[in-house]
Amino acid sequence: MNRIEYLRLWDLYGGLLTGTQRELSDMYFNKDLTVSEIAEEKGVSRQAVSECVAECKKRLCGFEKKLGFFEKSQKEELETSLRLADASRWAKRFILSHPALAGEIGELEDILGRDYSAEAARELSPKPSALGTPQEDD
Repeated sequence: MNRIEYLRLWDLYGGLLTGTQRELSDMYFNKDLTVSEIAEEKGVSRQAVSECVAECKKRLCGFEKKLGFFEKSQKEELETSLRLADASRWAKRFILSHPALAGEIGELEDILGRDYSAEAARELSPKPSALGTPQEDD
């Protein structure tokens, strides 16, 4: 498994690690510190850090094997990408046979190609309630 895949697993399952495992693996995966740098910063041996990181990798893979969220999300992302590519190809063919609708099809292509990441982040961010705690949907 490569570093990017471990980062994705950490994002999904890092909360299931112990506090120490989470802290050291965060330094290793997210802050990109070496085992030596982590050992020096935390005042422990390199072997202790190395063993902790190895155990974290093992546990993250174990969580994925049991729960499968990473595989499911990869599959969904690929399906969405293929669906969008197929819709874009259809739109190009449609314009050729219906040139009068090129403007409307252009709008559809803009929608299909738009980056919705900022909007998604806003929608997923916790919204404070009147009491100062995140709201839950009824």
